[in-house]
Amino acid sequence: MTPAQQLEQTLHREIPMAQAMGIRAESYDGNRLCLAAPLAPNINHKCTAFGGSLYALAVLCGWGLLHLKLEEAGLHRHIVIQHADIDYLLPVAEDMQAECSVDEAALGRFMATLQKHGRARLALEVVIGRNNQPAVRFSGRYVVHN
Repeated sequence: MTPAQQLEQTLHREIPMAQAMGIRAESYDGNRLCLAAPLAPNINHKCTAFGGSLYALAVLCGWGLLHLKLEEAGLHRHIVIQHADIDYLLPVAEDMQAECSVDEAALGRFMATLQKHGRARLALEVVIGRNNQPAVRFSGRYVVHN
């Protein structure tokens, strides 16, 4: 089973909303995670993606990437979102796809702090696109602790 498939199972088991939304882990290359969700269970009254679903997909994309990086390091810690900002730039009228990647230098500092103090914060950016344009920009600060 690939890391992306394992993550999808974890999301569905640990965060039931992810399964209800139909979230799928489409790909993970060691640096970039792509999560997707169908429009149908996440639609609003305007026949576009519900803002709460877009937010949840973005939060989970960052959470998922951090989860995978911790797994690769052999660390099993709690991950929580501490702060988030989101900009809804364009309506999303098709299946949603979120992408998040991590800066290796920032990840190195994060891991060093986590090892030293047992707690660390990492800021991650997530983009949900529409027709090769950003439709949603999300910035989240995640806290990891024992």
